[in-house]
Amino acid sequence: MNAPSPGRLVLLTTSHRVAPGQLSWPAWQALHQADRVLCADPAHPQLPYLREAGVEVEVAATPDAADLVDFLAGGRTAVLVQSGEGDRRLTDALSRLAGSGRVAMPDLELLPGAYDLPGARLIDLVQVMDRIREECPWSARQTHEGLANYAMEEAFELIEAIEEGDRDALREELGDVLLQVVFHARIAEDGAPATGDDEEDGGPFSVDDVAATLIDKLVRRHPHVFGDAVAETPEEVRAQWLRVKGEEKERTSVTDGVPVAQPALALAAKLASRARGAELRVPLPEGPGPGPALLALAVEAERQGTDPEAALRESARRYREAIRAAEGH
Repeated sequence: MNAPSPGRLVLLTTSHRVAPGQLSWPAWQALHQADRVLCADPAHPQLPYLREAGVEVEVAATPDAADLVDFLAGGRTAVLVQSGEGDRRLTDALSRLAGSGRVAMPDLELLPGAYDLPGARLIDLVQVMDRIREECPWSARQTHEGLANYAMEEAFELIEAIEEGDRDALREELGDVLLQVVFHARIAEDGAPATGDDEEDGGPFSVDDVAATLIDKLVRRHPHVFGDAVAETPEEVRAQWLRVKGEEKERTSVTDGVPVAQPALALAAKLASRARGAELRVPLPEGPGPGPALLALAVEAERQGTDPEAALRESARRYREAIRAAEGH
């Protein structure tokens, strides 16, 4: 004679990063076929959608493990709709029962009701930033102008991590740069002007507006990906990008859009690149001091395909190590 089935307990997990009600097909099947559906959280965001779908949910405190095992005996199925943190009290109690060896335990199944899409943790980041902006005295008082130097510092630290090939540092520094984006977007959402001029800053905007603007730009500037244009080499892609960008900005000079606040060697190389791309033959300025000579070196490096800023930084790094060696380090 076959022993009676001990039943089946399904622990259904859901994600706050996915809209409530959007569950996987296996999750809906388990919910509709279960003998009991339980949920210990009366404010669980899934409850209205489950009831609308005809699923009867028992909302009560976490069930007693022994009582639940007794109910499942004989082949019944129960689904426990869990919160994001799960229910350690129930799972610990079930583990103790299983460890006793005196109880026929039901089959235990962990069923993800929804899967996070790539980028889902960015939702958590926005929520964390909201709370920090509201509850942290320092963060609540920050402005775009006050954070400007941090953005520059984090960008340089990211460059250093890339040049040193440190993957752990790269991951961390990318996060710090991302923090600057989210922080500035959160400040802008409060209505703080980006330029200091309330009449011309265009009003508040959110991180979603930032992302939407970026998406629109990427789609426009990649017509060979999202449209009918053809660009089969990196050079063709770059030329197309610059052409579309020029049409968007309605610029009258190839120097428009080149930030003069960037490091001097990088600025010189960028200007040289713009002039060369436009096939402009512009004589380099002359005069006393090392400025003209440094400019000529930067322009020549750019012409040869070398980033003069990175090249000088590498030499300076080796010089730093030589100094440390001379000091006995």
